[in-house]
Amino acid sequence: QVQLVESGGGLVQAGGSLRLSCAASGRARSAYAMAWFRQAPGSVREFVGVHRWSRWSDGTTDVADSVKGRFTISRDNAKNTLYLQMNSLKPEDTAVYYCAAGSRNIGGPDDVNYWGNGTLVTVSS
Repeated sequence: QVQLVESGGGLVQAGGSLRLSCAASGRARSAYAMAWFRQAPGSVREFVGVHRWSRWSDGTTDVADSVKGRFTISRDNAKNTLYLQMNSLKPEDTAVYYCAAGSRNIGGPDDVNYWGNGTLVTVSS
């Protein structure tokens, strides 16, 4: 059984921080890439960032320009967990955040093999 379970969402004031976690089980544990997406009400699902597994390092990451310098992605392979550290949060970061996993690099929703159910992040002004 494949599962991605997000946690850590909640209500935070603008300028605050949150850390999201995504626990992977089943086939998702060995995914080459794990990523975060978000979807605000009335909007399409948006790529936030990706972590790609590497045999020789802790992996490589990319984040969207809209969150660069504020959000950081990391992955703990021993715990089968992906993290999203979000700092300097803005009201426009309000969305449901989804964890995703894939067997190849993830740059958009079409690259995803597995989705989590999402966790809501609300940033108040």
